[in-house]
Amino acid sequence: MLGDSGSLLELTVMISPELLEILACPVCRKPLVLRGDDGLKCNECKRVYPIRNGIPILLEPEATIEQL
Repeated sequence: MLGDSGSLLELTVMISPELLEILACPVCRKPLVLRGDDGLKCNECKRVYPIRNGIPILLEPEATIEQL
């Protein structure tokens, strides 16, 4: 269910800085950074993990690889 504003965007960007500090790429174990409002990116292996309903999906098959 959506919040009072009816926006999914609010749900996807509510990852706390403390959580971001401990999240790591499950493939190469490097830190992840918030990429816009739709994913977490590993700058080492270029995988982008989706965020759905405010929950990071850190499964390798769910990730996309960002092309240059």
